[in-house]
Amino acid sequence: MPNTTNRSTHLQTLLTQLNLGTMADVFADVALRAAKEGLSHEAYLYELARLEIEQRTQRRTARLVRASGLPVEKTFRTLALSRLSPSLQLQLERLKSASFLETATNIIAIGKPGVGKSHCLAAVGYAVIEAGYPVLWTPTSTLVQRLLAAKRDLRLPQELAKLDKFACVILDDIGYVQHDRDEMEVLFTFLAERYERKSVMITTNLVFSEWERIFKNPMTTMAAIDRLVHHSVILDMMSVDSYRAAAASQQHLSSDRSKKPPSKHITLAEATTSLRDSDASSTAPSQGTHPPTSAHLPTAVLVEESRHEDSLIEAPHRHV
Repeated sequence: MPNTTNRSTHLQTLLTQLNLGTMADVFADVALRAAKEGLSHEAYLYELARLEIEQRTQRRTARLVRASGLPVEKTFRTLALSRLSPSLQLQLERLKSASFLETATNIIAIGKPGVGKSHCLAAVGYAVIEAGYPVLWTPTSTLVQRLLAAKRDLRLPQELAKLDKFACVILDDIGYVQHDRDEMEVLFTFLAERYERKSVMITTNLVFSEWERIFKNPMTTMAAIDRLVHHSVILDMMSVDSYRAAAASQQHLSSDRSKKPPSKHITLAEATTSLRDSDASSTAPSQGTHPPTSAHLPTAVLVEESRHEDSLIEAPHRHV
């Protein structure tokens, strides 16, 4: 009968061959803990299986995130939900479960630039990956060029099959794409292929009545919208204020405050002396016999701050 050391080594080899890498790494430590805590054989085996699944899930999630192309850190943790209406918050909360994928429901976020459409859908994308589903994030223009190149190379069906492996494809900024006929056709083909089979999530700054700018042809536009909204959740963000504009405004205000020189407070006696010296210089010989103009006299001086506000004193004009 093999000794304990040889048995442990052999067990580690067997677990590795079975592709149970985590079990192979931790079985000895878990066995020691199980002995100390008086765990049953069943509890020991359960703990090993749990750790194996946990590590596999983490590795799979990391792999799906790398393959997704999702923007870094655009998750629910970094999303300022307080900026959104209660109804939008509720919609996003429901989407976290990824249950919309079961019915091939589409998600369409409509709003002005800078309101957080992309962040919202990226956050949903991360939640979908956490639920175990593969996701692809892509600018709409990039996807269109990818499909167009595939069509030119007579491999469009193969490219669509690759995209079909993703449970959800997120098209960012569909409203910014101005298509020619060929580009419009491949985009419509992609949307039609996924209709009622796989979900699509879209961000756009155009309301549906303006989508003819994307697809050019009225009938194609109607057909595309019809397929997208048939099974869909619409995130109406048109009334949300732009966080970019708010951040830029706050930055400018902070910059202005830092550049503004501090107010110089002088006493009333100093102000009077300053006026006297200014009047004297205005009647100096270099000015000849001409009376002083307003350009040579101070218009105002700042005096000592009062209890509530600074006082601005108009300097009197002197006639000579």
